[in-house]
Order: sequence, then C-alpha cells, then structure tokens
Amino acid sequence: MNILILGSGGREHAFTWKIKQSPKCDRLFVAPGNAGTAEIAENVNIGVTDFEALGAFILKENIDLMVVGPEVPLVEGVRDFFEADEKYSQLKIVGPKKDGATLEGSKDFSKAFMQEYGIPTAAYQTFTAETIEEGLTYLDGMNTPIVLKADGLAAGKGVLICETHEDAKASFKEMLLEAKFGAASASVVVEEFLTGIELSVFVLTDGKDYVILPEAKDYKRIGEQDTGLNTGGMGAVSPVSFAGDEFMKRVEDRVVKPTINGLQDRGIDYNGFIFIGLMNDNGDPKVIEYNVRMGDPETQVVIPRIKSDFLDLLEAAANGQLGNTSYEVYDEIATTVVMVAGGYPEAYGKGDEITGIADVNTATVFHAGTKAEAGKTLTNGGRVLNITGKGDSLNAALENAYAGVNKISWDKANFRKDIGQDLLKLEK
Repeated sequence: MNILILGSGGREHAFTWKIKQSPKCDRLFVAPGNAGTAEIAENVNIGVTDFEALGAFILKENIDLMVVGPEVPLVEGVRDFFEADEKYSQLKIVGPKKDGATLEGSKDFSKAFMQEYGIPTAAYQTFTAETIEEGLTYLDGMNTPIVLKADGLAAGKGVLICETHEDAKASFKEMLLEAKFGAASASVVVEEFLTGIELSVFVLTDGKDYVILPEAKDYKRIGEQDTGLNTGGMGAVSPVSFAGDEFMKRVEDRVVKPTINGLQDRGIDYNGFIFIGLMNDNGDPKVIEYNVRMGDPETQVVIPRIKSDFLDLLEAAANGQLGNTSYEVYDEIATTVVMVAGGYPEAYGKGDEITGIADVNTATVFHAGTKAEAGKTLTNGGRVLNITGKGDSLNAALENAYAGVNKISWDKANFRKDIGQDLLKLEK
C-alpha cells in the first residue's frame, strides 16, 4: 500500500514512525514533512492546502491512502476536493469532509451541536462586533474566571482565560474590534469556566462504528505550574491516572456515543479522528472542545502505546469497517517533553543547529519544527522536538524522557521541567 501523510509536525512524525512498521506499508510519503520524517519516509515539498499539486502527486505515485494530520486542510475541504473528482476514486482518505471539520473550524457550531445532542459542556453565548454591547452586558453577569474563545482556527492559541471582568472586557473588545486572532475572532464564544482536571480522549470513527484510542493529558502553557502564554502544547502523558474505567465509561456513554449519533443525525459522513478535550469535574466529563484530528503533542504519547498495526485501524476507518476491528495497547506509560525555540510562543529564531539527537538512547525523538540542510538538523519552527520516554511507572517514563532532553541542545532551547508532576502528586 502506498501512503501519503499530510503535515510537518510531531504528530505526523509519530504517524510516519508507526505506519512504517506495518508490513502492509510499501511506499510512504509525507507532505511536506520535516527532518525526522525524511529519515524514514520520502518527504514531498507540497503544502497541505495545495490540493491541485497533491492531486498530481497522488496520481503519479499511485497513492492508496491519505492520512490528514493537521486541521487546516480538513476545514478547507481536502477530502471534498478529492471525492468530487472521479480520477481519484482509488484514493482512500482518513479525515472528515468540510461539514464534519466544522466541529473544529467553528467553536459556535460545535457548542450548538453539543447543546442539541445533550452533550455536557459549559454554558456559553456567541457574539460579533455587531452585538458587542450585548456581549459586554453578558460578561458583567458572569462569574470569574471567564473563558473567551475565537470562533475560528487560531493554531491552538485562540482561547483566553480572564481572571477579572475588566480583563475579560478588554480582551473581548480586542478580539472583536482589533482582530486579535485575525478572522478567527470575528465571532467570539464566551463560556463559563469549568473546574476540574483536563484530559484528551481520542476516537477513530468510520462514521458509524468507532474505537477509543488511549487517552492523554497535555500541558498547554509555556511556563511551569501552568503559567504564562498558551502554546500548541509543551508535553503530554498517557494513560491518565484519574481516567479509570468508570470515568471512561461515562465519557463513552455521555460524550462519544451522542457525538457519533449526532453526526449521523445531521447527515454528516464523518470519517477520521475526533479529539475530545474534556474536563473531569468530580468524575463527570464535560466537553471543552472538539478537534477533528489527533492532538499534538498527545499523538506522540498515544501512538507509542498502540501495540497493534496502526495501519490496520486506519484502513478499516477509511473502508467503513471499524466495526470488525480491535487493537491492543502496551501497559507502559508514555510521556513526551516538547523542546521549543527560545521566545516561543511569541517571536523566535530559526536555523539553529541541533546537536545530540543521535545520542538519545532512553527515548524516541519525534521531530516537529526541523529541517535537514547540508547534513545538519536545524530548527525550523516554534515547537522543535518531542522527546518521548516510556516506562513501567510515570516516574520511570519521565526519567527516560528527560534523560533524552538533556542530551539535546541548540541556542536558546527551552522546555518545561515539570511535565507529569501534577499527576505524580495525585498518585501520592
């Protein structure tokens, strides 16, 4: 089977690493990929939204299966593009069409969807520049902290948690009147703040049947003790100690099943991943958000825990045959630490030489913002590397990950030193 993976981050390197292990995998391509994917697959210099160029490549290389990593091509209709043209009839795709991708593409759409199908979530209202005065009045009546979300895609950074009414009003105006997040904040969802512990649950569905993949917890803020600016994710852990069988059964009954049923009820032909961001509120799951792809960096701890052939799962999802499929997981715990460029998530430099990757022997290094040039590996993004350690205990997994981190360096490299510490405290 010839496979094309779309994307260039740590999630896509993890996909590449796992799919490469399948005996069904013949040729494996990544567009555009990074320095890590180049070592185990063939990188293709095509952007993820250049559908015409991707189409020509798919025909030329007889691609059988395309796995879409990031959300942007899904929201822009990559699957719709290929399914509308008979000449791509041999191509199977893992990823929803544009209507399904709206679950992530519009926070307002997803909140209305949850409300309609009785999926537990925070109370909310949505406002635009035209209704800003109503929004300011609504803010006055809310308890703090207050959550503000840009309606559209904002690369994981369009969510603000405001501690005071003054801060909430100032940020609300900035989002709507000054386009703080560009077109993404033309509408703003105002939500009540949920208390509890966050986790991520991942579902792979063919539209009617589904499998629930290992859950994970990620760490969004740049600073230790969850301080500072939001990022795309600074680390992750799987499994999550507080998500036992009873809690996960509630997630399946109250969230997963009504989500799949709701998509069918709406006539949305959904194939691919659903990433459910959840709050564990004293044992009750409440949905924070949906994403329509795997998480990053959560994929870098979820995929290494899957024992079975991952390509079998992807193929079954693409062919509408997930009802006949199961998979096995390793008992080990996986943790990943994200190494980022100095200055991230604000301004940062690129092109610094990375040393020490080959010396890592306690963990797997998944590349994200990297490129290969003249025999060297250089930084090429904000989140640069993901160092994933496994172990029989959370402590052992963290030790293996950080031992890897400590062997790698480049100018102004940064990482959080407290990944998993909150879960270790819960275990005591």
